[in-house]
Amino acid sequence: MNSETRGDFSEIPILDVSGLYTGDPDAVAAVAETLRGYLENVGFLYVAGHQVSRADVEAVREMSKAFFALPDEEKLKLKIDKNFRGFLPFAGSTIVTSSVAKVSKPNQSESIFFMHEVAADDPGALAGKPLQGPNQWPDEAVLPGFRATIDRYVAEMSELARKLVRAISISIGMPPDSMDRYFEHPTTFLRLLHYPTQPAEEGLFGSAPHTDYGYITLLAQDNVGGLEVKNKAGDWIAAPPIPDTFVMNVGDILARWSNDQFVSTPHRVINRSGRERYSQPFFFDPSMDEMIEVLPPCLPAGTEPKYAPVLYGDYLMERIDKNYHYRKGTAAAPVAP
Repeated sequence: MNSETRGDFSEIPILDVSGLYTGDPDAVAAVAETLRGYLENVGFLYVAGHQVSRADVEAVREMSKAFFALPDEEKLKLKIDKNFRGFLPFAGSTIVTSSVAKVSKPNQSESIFFMHEVAADDPGALAGKPLQGPNQWPDEAVLPGFRATIDRYVAEMSELARKLVRAISISIGMPPDSMDRYFEHPTTFLRLLHYPTQPAEEGLFGSAPHTDYGYITLLAQDNVGGLEVKNKAGDWIAAPPIPDTFVMNVGDILARWSNDQFVSTPHRVINRSGRERYSQPFFFDPSMDEMIEVLPPCLPAGTEPKYAPVLYGDYLMERIDKNYHYRKGTAAAPVAP
């Protein structure tokens, strides 16, 4: 990594990942090499050349619009539960754990969360383990085809994410399957977000400046825009929608795993477009039970890791408990930095 160029960007790069689908090791390695530079120096990129169809992306967006158009009493039937699944009403989160800004005002959005599916009789759910339980779904009579549309999309996004995990492993200097075991039972989130247009008020954001918690995020945007990424000069660089791409970014756990070889870059959303904005970030993270410690190739000889090992579930729950209003009073013990 060139420390002089790290964070020095004025636009978000685009990477064609079609080589990951070929089965050709050389093509995969070429994608991984370019990916490494983007993750080290920017932490953000547009992913092009994937095999998730435009129709499926748009189908999720249309279902999202239909859900948020429902009366509040209908949406509140699915109010977010202890397992972090369901509808989060408008202004339901304030990012108090942000490491890049002092945030005091709630995010100007409403959303609904779908995580990895866990049956009600799963041993983890029966034992009351954190975030282990079934998703909450709109009634089929109210929104026909909603669950099938979401399930299909999550399966496609998970396939893409697994290919990116392997590319990241190669980029670090490890065999492609080195990190597969951490994602045998991944922690996944599909969050459907609705951002009404917001007033020009100091300190008010659709999503306040923050870094993501997990491994990688893959975001499908509508055509409204509003996402901005912070470079090392402190400038906020627009990440406008580009058709048939996802915005990919490094989360804090990948940064920790890589000993900060990869950068978890601050970003925010401001929607002053005069139009409603809809987005659908997909978060692909390791199992809650996985211990995250610096990977050996990311630790030069004679140096100490920047981060102590941390159980991913503990790390995640501390942030969820602090940032989401409905969880106040359930905060976990602090996680070592």
